[in-house]
Amino acid sequence: MDTLPKIEDHKTAVLLVTSIAAFLTPFMSASINIALPTMGMEFATDAITLSWIATSFILSAAVFLIPLGRIADISGRKKVFIWGGVVFGGASVICALAWSAPVLIAARVLQGVGGAMLFGTSAAIISSVYPPGERGRAMGINIAITYLGLSLGPFLGGIMTQYMGWRSIFWLNTLLCTLLVVVTIWKLKPEWAEARGERFDLFGSVIYGAGLVALMYGLSELPSTHGFVSLGSGLVILLIFLKWETLNISPILDITLFAHNQVFAFSNLAAFINYSATFAVGFLLSLYLQYIKGLTPADAGIVLVAMPVVQAVFSPLTGRLSDRIEPRLLASAGMALTAAGLLLLMFIGADTATWYIIFCLIMLGAGFALFSSPNINAVMSSVDKKSLGVASATLATMRLTGQMFSLGIAMLLISLFMGRVQVTPEVYPQYVQSLQTAFAIFTALCIGGIFASMARGKTH
Repeated sequence: MDTLPKIEDHKTAVLLVTSIAAFLTPFMSASINIALPTMGMEFATDAITLSWIATSFILSAAVFLIPLGRIADISGRKKVFIWGGVVFGGASVICALAWSAPVLIAARVLQGVGGAMLFGTSAAIISSVYPPGERGRAMGINIAITYLGLSLGPFLGGIMTQYMGWRSIFWLNTLLCTLLVVVTIWKLKPEWAEARGERFDLFGSVIYGAGLVALMYGLSELPSTHGFVSLGSGLVILLIFLKWETLNISPILDITLFAHNQVFAFSNLAAFINYSATFAVGFLLSLYLQYIKGLTPADAGIVLVAMPVVQAVFSPLTGRLSDRIEPRLLASAGMALTAAGLLLLMFIGADTATWYIIFCLIMLGAGFALFSSPNINAVMSSVDKKSLGVASATLATMRLTGQMFSLGIAMLLISLFMGRVQVTPEVYPQYVQSLQTAFAIFTALCIGGIFASMARGKTH
C-alpha cells in the first residue's frame, strides 16, 4: 500500500524538474528577442549579426540534440539532464560577461549544447514515468510551463533590459540553472537507460552536425555564391547522413521510425512546419515594435506577451483532450488557426494599430496551444520505451530546425530588402517590406502544414 504514494511522489518530482527545464530555455530566448535592439546599439552591429545571437543557440542545440538523445538512452537520461543544467548555467555566466558580439555568439553556442541536454531528455523522462493514459496531461502541464517562460520572457526581459541592462537576463538564467541542478540531484533518484550497452554512432553524429551547420550558414548568406554553395553542400551532407543511418546497425537516428511509423513521421513533419512558420514572429515583431513603432523594450514586451499567455492558459486543456480526442484533429485545427493569424499579420505597416498586432498574436497563441500538446503526445505515444530518448530528441530537433529555418527565412529577406546595415530610419520602409513578405511565406507554410498534420493517421 505504501508503493502508490511513492510512485505519485516520484511522478511529481519528475514533473517539477522537467518543468524548470521547460521554463528555462524559452524564457531566455523570449527575453533575448526583446533585448536584441539594445545589444545592437551597445555592440554597433547590423540586423543579420543580431539574428545570429538568437540563431547560434538554436543551431548548436539542433546539432547536438539527436546525438545527445542517443547518449542519454545509452548512458542515462538523468545524468545527461543534470550535465545539461551545469553547461547551460556556465555558458550563461560567459554570456553575462561578454565584451563583444562574437564572444556573445560563441557563448550562445555553448549554451545551445547545454540546452540540447535539457530539452532533448525532458519529454523522454516524462514518458518513462507517466503511462500513456496520463502522458498527455503531464505533457500539457510541461508545455504550459514552457509558455509561461515565453510569457514572462518578453515582459520581464523588457523590464530587466530597460532598468538593469540585458546582461541581467543571463544572470537570472544562471540562478535558475543552479536551482535545476540542485532539485534534480535531490529529488530524482532512479536512472533511465533502456539502450544501455549499445554502440554510439560517432561518425553519423559528425556528418549530421556538419550538414546542419552548412545548411544554416548557407541560408544566412544567400543570395551570394558561397551561400548557395554552402546550402547545397549542407543538403548533400545530410543525404549522406541519411544513407549512412540506414546501413548502420546502431544509428543515432532510427530511419525506420520515419519509414514504417506514419504517426511518428507526419507528426514530426507537422512540428517542423509549424515552428518554421511561427518562430521568427517574435524576432521580427520585436524589431518592428522598437524601431518602427518606437516602443521601449518594456512596452514591446507587454505587446509580445499576448501570444505565449494564451498558449500557457490553453496547453494543459489541449493536452488532456489529446488523451481522449484524436490528436490529429486537434493539431490540424491548431495549424489552421495559426495560418489565419499569420495571414492577418501580412497586412501590418508602419501605421498599424497596436491592438491589431495583439489580436493577431492571440490567434497565433490559441492555434499553437491547440497544435503543440496533442502533437507531442502523438509522437511520444507512437514509439516503444527503448526509443523514447531518440523520439524526444527527434521531436526537439524538428522544433529547432524549424526555428532555424524560420530565422533563416527572416535573415534572407532582411538581407534582400535591406542589406547588411544597421536598422535606421532610412531603411524602415524596406524592413516593413521584409516583414510582410516573411508573413506571406509563413502563411503558405502553415497551410501546407494542415495537410501534413491530417496525413498522420489515427493515434488512439
